[in-house]
Amino acid sequence: MIDPSSIDMKVLRQIGWDHWDPIGIRPWKDPAWRRAAADEYDSYLLRAAGMILQNSSLETVAAYLDEIVVINMGLEPVSAAIHGASVRTVEAMAACLRTESHDARDVQ
Repeated sequence: MIDPSSIDMKVLRQIGWDHWDPIGIRPWKDPAWRRAAADEYDSYLLRAAGMILQNSSLETVAAYLDEIVVINMGLEPVSAAIHGASVRTVEAMAACLRTESHDARDVQ
């Protein structure tokens, strides 16, 4: 996992909400539930970002997000729509990370 201070979490969260919200949390109005969900999503997105920074293939990182949907969130099977969301999320994250300054010390 990468150090959250090494990337703009606001941007990473926005990517997650825009592209990868497999259980549909974005429309929830209750701030406590949104915070709890955001914390959980953050951990997944940070791990995915770390994988990208460690040069994992984008397909491998998308498969990790798909695995989260099935194993951690209990949704199965992974549909083409969910996998497409995972791919779009990873592509957006990779593009974002390319524009920021990172090195191997940021990866834990």
